[in-house]
Amino acid sequence: MFERFTAAARAVVGGAVEHADRTGSDCVGEPELLLALLDQRDSPAAAALDRLGAPRPAVVRDLAADRRRGGLSVADTVALAALGIDVDAVVARVEETHGAGALAGGGRRAGRGKRVRRTFAPEGKAVLGRALRIAVGRGDRRLGDEHLLLALTAGSGPAGVVLAGHGVTYDAVARVLAERSARRAS
Repeated sequence: MFERFTAAARAVVGGAVEHADRTGSDCVGEPELLLALLDQRDSPAAAALDRLGAPRPAVVRDLAADRRRGGLSVADTVALAALGIDVDAVVARVEETHGAGALAGGGRRAGRGKRVRRTFAPEGKAVLGRALRIAVGRGDRRLGDEHLLLALTAGSGPAGVVLAGHGVTYDAVARVLAERSARRAS
């Protein structure tokens, strides 16, 4: 499958594994893929994010907050607040007892200097599969980082929710990519 990936898409996948290593996550999921996409500079996805005015530091901050809350989105937090549950208080209490980032899902770390082979979480695999379907559906022969960005925005997972909160939706990304393609064709 990876032979169809552009260099930028391969860099995103490799970067996602590195992000999982840094955070201690057992698996590579949507947040790691999005963080790796945000690291890109001279690529179609980076250009789309720049064109849409996606504030990279704010997106990273929102992903970290989502992770700290154990994957609960802002919308989940608001819904629970309507039921009288203060998620921030629950998180603070858990961290008080179990340490900072206890709900973040940090995985087991290898011994000093050892690397752990990171696998893709089902949500990460779903993004890759969706990206491949998007590339084929658009008639593209190669899977680029723009297809990964479209796949993230097409899903309802943490990355898609955070991106949508910053105006980066599937339709907005598709429009920007179409404009870019039209400019290149003329």
